[in-house]
Amino acid sequence: MNDQPATVYILDRPYKLKVSPDHEQFLRKAAKLIDTQARSYGKMYAHQDGQDLLAMVALTQITQLLELQDKIQFKDTKLGARLTEIKELLDNTVD
Repeated sequence: MNDQPATVYILDRPYKLKVSPDHEQFLRKAAKLIDTQARSYGKMYAHQDGQDLLAMVALTQITQLLELQDKIQFKDTKLGARLTEIKELLDNTVD
């Protein structure tokens, strides 16, 4: 691997990481999104410190990830099964 050092900032705190050049743009974009969302939560909610804000960001992002996974699973399994049922109905109607 050709990992290279990269430093990203979240809530003004530096995080030094090693990342492949192919993934660096995603790392930087993710850090920026986390920082932006954490700062937004900081303006909306009372909080003790940045950890509270980061926990809210993590909770929000994982919730969205789980919702997307559920939608993908529906498309991959339930939708495919439903389309098979419709095809069978149409095939039986034509006969």
